Amino acid sequence: MKKMYYIFKIGLFIFVSIIILIIALYTNAYFSKPIELNTIGTYYLYDNRDNLIYEGSSKNEWAHLDEISPYLIDAIISVEDKNYYKHNGFDYLRIMKALFANIKNKKIVQGGSTISQQYIKNAYLDFDKTWNRKIKEALMTLNLEVHYSKEDILEAYLNTINFGKGNYGIKSAASYYFNKNPIDLTLEEAIILAGIPKSPNNFNPVKDYDTSIKRAGVVSLTMYNNGLIDEETYKGLFKNKIEIYGKKKENDMQMLMYYQDAIISELKTINGITDDIINSGNLKVYTTLDLDMEKQMEKEIITNISEYDDIEVASVIINPHNGDVLALTGGMDYSKSEFNRALYSKRQVGSTMKPFLYYAALENGMTSSSTFLSQYTTFNLDNQEYSPKNYGNIYANKDITMAAALAYSDNIYAVKTNLFLGLNELVNTAYKCGIKEDLNPVASLALGTSEINILDFANGYTTLASGGYKKKIHLIRKVLDQYDNVIYEYKDRSDLVLNPNYVFILNELLTSTSNPAFLDYNTPTALSLSNKLINKYAIKTGTTDTDYWIVGYNNDILMILWAGYDDNKDIPLKIGTDAKNIWANTVNYILNENNTDSWYKMPHNVVGLPLDAITGTPTNNSSKSNIFYYLKGSEPYFIE
Repeated sequence: MKKMYYIFKIGLFIFVSIIILIIALYTNAYFSKPIELNTIGTYYLYDNRDNLIYEGSSKNEWAHLDEISPYLIDAIISVEDKNYYKHNGFDYLRIMKALFANIKNKKIVQGGSTISQQYIKNAYLDFDKTWNRKIKEALMTLNLEVHYSKEDILEAYLNTINFGKGNYGIKSAASYYFNKNPIDLTLEEAIILAGIPKSPNNFNPVKDYDTSIKRAGVVSLTMYNNGLIDEETYKGLFKNKIEIYGKKKENDMQMLMYYQDAIISELKTINGITDDIINSGNLKVYTTLDLDMEKQMEKEIITNISEYDDIEVASVIINPHNGDVLALTGGMDYSKSEFNRALYSKRQVGSTMKPFLYYAALENGMTSSSTFLSQYTTFNLDNQEYSPKNYGNIYANKDITMAAALAYSDNIYAVKTNLFLGLNELVNTAYKCGIKEDLNPVASLALGTSEINILDFANGYTTLASGGYKKKIHLIRKVLDQYDNVIYEYKDRSDLVLNPNYVFILNELLTSTSNPAFLDYNTPTALSLSNKLINKYAIKTGTTDTDYWIVGYNNDILMILWAGYDDNKDIPLKIGTDAKNIWANTVNYILNENNTDSWYKMPHNVVGLPLDAITGTPTNNSSKSNIFYYLKGSEPYFIE
């Protein structure tokens, strides 16, 4: 009996203590300063001129409750918090049920958060699963409940929740997905939107229509079970496909979202900025984006390539001085394919690998006029025959210079150079330049048989374009939190990894691809651009059966573009011409706007000699003459 009495006293004490604690918490919340409801949980992106170019939502997009479809309100409450109007911020029965289900399944399968709690997390807190954060959430939820009506809280929630595709708030979501105001949403449209917040990346209908409709089925079932729609209405839903708009009203650039994806990807690599901080949606991100360049690049891509069905592109523009990514796209149209080829795709780079080979050659004693015999050749490598071919089976059948080999992208010369140097030299040079992909030291690597990601490849080319300095290419300058505290700022990193003399010589060699002096038994690969270009550029193209690349740069700009099919179909022959036009028109626009002399200054210990472009010997024919550059002391001497 005494034991039971003791247990009763302990239980009564705990009960009274809980009641006192609850009263104290509510009293504290009541006398605390009310939370400001018009704080929008979002993230803001600024370009390299500090102009705001994107925000998930804003105060001028705020939709009052009477401006929102009752269908959407019913659907959200039904699927997210059916007891919303019955609790005081915490649904204790739901929490207990979720706890039981999670224990039973030995993993988190249900959540117990109410709309009030979700609003606090979305608008004010990160998503760290710490006791400190949970206590803050509880206290702020109480503050919310004692100072505002249910209607006020619901309105704030609907204007801050993440609806996917960068749409924070119902006004932005209704406009993007259905080109409507929130009040005009139909029942089916409202149900689709109500299903998105549980997993914005997976349940939005632009990314995956079928998955979003399956999720909409879950939402509509809760509405039916909660008596918000009748059986006839429930069974008649989604019989016909719902039209999805999927466009932004402002900055409606179909490729800009690829840049935004790349920003989020980079954010995740920054120490101290966790996924939870990113998902909280309260960051100001100052980027390296030049919106004019991005628009021009997109315009040229659409103008020149849109005639092809299903062809895709990845392209990036970089400032060689600091590694800023000024423009980027990972595909033709984000609304059709969110796969970001600039971030994730790896493709054979073809002959665009050769500049790294020829830098290694210069560093190991070869010169710009070193010659090899260009003819059809079968190499016997470890008792295996290897017979590379030149494009179009065109061979000089005579000795040609390194400059000519670059002009025509001669494969025989490249393989001979690779074997002459030793197969590890090309690999080591690529790594030294910043390429991270695992490369196999084989003879065919000189012809770009390895698959490399475009941003990884851009690391290597930025080193060449910067005069030998390895830069960290990046899209983010700094990040501020919701209180304008700087939580990250990019620090310029620059390491001299190549000999600037040889880099200058290589960059001059790469102008041969558009130099009419090399018009002989073959045509330079970028000769069609010679009359289009305003400035001087180092240019290299690369072609495989399934991929086309063009890389071009000078001291102020580097642009790399890839085109091909996701399923590795053979590319059309004309794609090379179109890609070159995209590149040329874009860089002309960029440097014409800046109006700068962008070529490199010749180092003091480099000399130039006018020689025959093909043979590297003295000539009186000015139309066939090319300036060959050498490190002083390595230039050839000719006895008359």
